[in-house]
Amino acid sequence: MVNIQFLGAAQTVTGSKYYLENDGLRLLVDCGMFQGLKSLRQQNWLPLPIDVTAIDKVLLTHGHLDHTGYLPRLLQQGFKGNILGTAPTLAVAAIILRDSAKIHEEEAEKANKEGYSKHHPALPFYTLEEAENTIQLFQMVEIDQWLQLSEKVQMRFSYNGHILGATYISLKIDGKVYLFSGDIGRPDDLLLEDPERPQWADYLFLESTYGNKLHPEEDIETLLTDLVRKTIRDQGILLIPSFAVERLQLLMLILWRMYKKNRIPNIPIFVDSPMGTDVLELFEQFPEWHKIPLTDLSAMCEHMTLIRSYRDTWKTIDDPRPKIVIAGSGMLSGGRILTYLKQKISSDSTRILLVGYQAEGTRGRKLLEGAATIRIFGKDHDVKAKILHLESLSAHADQAELLGWLGDIKNIPENTFLIHGEEEAIEGFKEKIETSLGWRVSVPNLWDTVHLI
Repeated sequence: MVNIQFLGAAQTVTGSKYYLENDGLRLLVDCGMFQGLKSLRQQNWLPLPIDVTAIDKVLLTHGHLDHTGYLPRLLQQGFKGNILGTAPTLAVAAIILRDSAKIHEEEAEKANKEGYSKHHPALPFYTLEEAENTIQLFQMVEIDQWLQLSEKVQMRFSYNGHILGATYISLKIDGKVYLFSGDIGRPDDLLLEDPERPQWADYLFLESTYGNKLHPEEDIETLLTDLVRKTIRDQGILLIPSFAVERLQLLMLILWRMYKKNRIPNIPIFVDSPMGTDVLELFEQFPEWHKIPLTDLSAMCEHMTLIRSYRDTWKTIDDPRPKIVIAGSGMLSGGRILTYLKQKISSDSTRILLVGYQAEGTRGRKLLEGAATIRIFGKDHDVKAKILHLESLSAHADQAELLGWLGDIKNIPENTFLIHGEEEAIEGFKEKIETSLGWRVSVPNLWDTVHLI
């Protein structure tokens, strides 16, 4: 008997956490924090409905915050096991946890100083010290090698595109394969190789972020060229909120190659994401995990201004020249981008280009849906900036690409559980899998437990 409880990313795209019990072994696949809707974010502050002290290991598919950001809270609840991932995944997770901890501490300090929090005092979700204690539990596992977790359970990480180090996880238990897809990348990505396709899955736990959609065929360079020209014409600023891992590096590469081809002029480009800059160093450290020649990586970094100091953030805001600023975070849920938004969102010479998935309840989703005002640091700001969206830069496979990823599975899974998607995406993907593949599909709710044999 294998018991699996869905502790996150069930009918939502954030908070990935799946608890597995088998014959005395207790595993957690991913350990993300909820983002977006307040009702979900409030769950972050509650203890998990399991005995955290009994968890033996955490297995990480990749390093994104919605898959790793709850780890320090796990330690607060008594977890003392190991946290397993590929070398790049653990390196990315370390950067994200440290950066997240600093932001939590800074926001709590700011809220207490300015008095806009309902909590007195406002506390950080976790501290830098707690993040460091978490990182001490990291254990690197080689890709494509079976690791014995117990007498009856083996585990393997397999390459999955999406971001540096990302994998899907296969667990062999009593002769059956339990496959957790993690986040599946896209074929023909500029940065990363195509995801490997699984061969077998008796029970499949499958992401469905874009399960009901096909990414549009967009001429990205033409769209960006037009945006840059209009930004220069209006003497304005092009703000690109970006996820620090993969998306930021992809945007840098595209803009640098456009400049080299004379498609855009030598407009100042500022990259204001200390975390993203740290991840750039990981691209140098793990060249076998991506496709960018190191000469190109170095050249694009020299062409742009990489900002670390918050003082330089303000210098960039005060710089009167038309410019491009790429800053974290991708869904406008925190980070340096909020400082730019606070100063620039009420100007009609500002353009905001959203380039990734915007979860329900985030500022990014609200802007996409046409919000007239947006709340930043406890104050409402009128939205006069022009809001644009580039879906084709998504790091998540769309419906057709997800079905392609399933194409090499030789058996018919006993059940496919759709996770990591909002209701509309999941229902559309469920119908597609049932009609095109004839597979059995289930849609778990948050906190559900299934008993598999």
